[in-house]
Amino acid sequence: MSLVDSYRRRGKKPSPFPTSEPATTPVGDGAVTTYTYGSDLYADMIEAIEGAEQQILFETYIWKGDEVGERFKQALADAAARGVDVYCIYDGFANLVVSPVFKHFPRGMKVLRYPIHPAGWRVLDLKRYGRDHRKILVVDSRVGFVGGYNIGAAYETEWRDTHVRITGPGIWDLQRAFADLWNAHHHRRVGRSEPPLLLETAATWEPHIRFQRNMPRLWIFPIRGMYLEAINRASRNVWITTAYFLPDQDFVDALKDAAARGVDVRLLVPLKSNHIVADWISRGYFSQLLAAGVRILRFKDAMVHAKTATVDGTWSTVGTANIDRLSLQGNYEINVEVIDAGLAEQLEQVFLLDQTNCLELTMGEWQARDLHRKFTEALLGPLRPLL
Repeated sequence: MSLVDSYRRRGKKPSPFPTSEPATTPVGDGAVTTYTYGSDLYADMIEAIEGAEQQILFETYIWKGDEVGERFKQALADAAARGVDVYCIYDGFANLVVSPVFKHFPRGMKVLRYPIHPAGWRVLDLKRYGRDHRKILVVDSRVGFVGGYNIGAAYETEWRDTHVRITGPGIWDLQRAFADLWNAHHHRRVGRSEPPLLLETAATWEPHIRFQRNMPRLWIFPIRGMYLEAINRASRNVWITTAYFLPDQDFVDALKDAAARGVDVRLLVPLKSNHIVADWISRGYFSQLLAAGVRILRFKDAMVHAKTATVDGTWSTVGTANIDRLSLQGNYEINVEVIDAGLAEQLEQVFLLDQTNCLELTMGEWQARDLHRKFTEALLGPLRPLL
């Protein structure tokens, strides 16, 4: 099915979709800027890299070897050449199709390829199988970026995603997240003896911002709990955007319970994602969600890859974790959780703009789907615990 879907997409370009300009909201002792278009985000990320004076921490799941990937690689190499400490992490498995030539980096850059098979000889140790699905950039302890955007030309203009730029004390936790992963795996850099990454960061807490990060090696997965706590406390609205919706039944029940007590629950997903199997499996939850009063909105003509949510105009999250088993109970992920009415309002405006490009699924339309779709959903149902 994946091969057929890939063939059908060949040569097809997504249609334009509505986007908003980057918007900055004061949060605590810093600020959060929201990006919904890759070109805007990449320009500010490159500007931050080019202005770096001391240190750059760069981590991405996918790093394409195209013109955008080369632009980032050159900016990082130039920073290293002028004496900036440049640390980079990318996922080996996610970049198997990227040219090996692109993966040769100047010696001044410290680069960690997260291993293709992280378990090594410990094939039965499930804690060692998580992929590094995070996307992080921190420059000089003064500005940080985190969200759903990978690095590549398609993501710059063709995919609808969400990223945030953070300033203030919240950056220090983002630095620690990078350093923890680097120090856990830097010894795998074959042929080099690299010391651990030691950071001097303040112990100040930013009360409005928390970074929730999944750590498979420690069997810690707080992002799922973060979502469930927010949904269970909701009294007005729960608006969620996710690229892939393959949760466990407890997560589905939380959304249904919220809708049953009168909460406006909306789920925004792609009409057609880049993974057809994920689409088919996720539809297995639609009957019970629609019956409970959850609104299902399907983003058309382009891939929506954002991982965001807002609750009651107060709580919001932006990050790398999809609402699926791999993200919530398998991969290295990071989400920023923000308690701030201003940012929640900004993300609600983004959601409403995205909704103008959506087709809402009705119960009548869902019940009228043809027999082969029902058969496929039932056939792929057993795969849900694996995805």
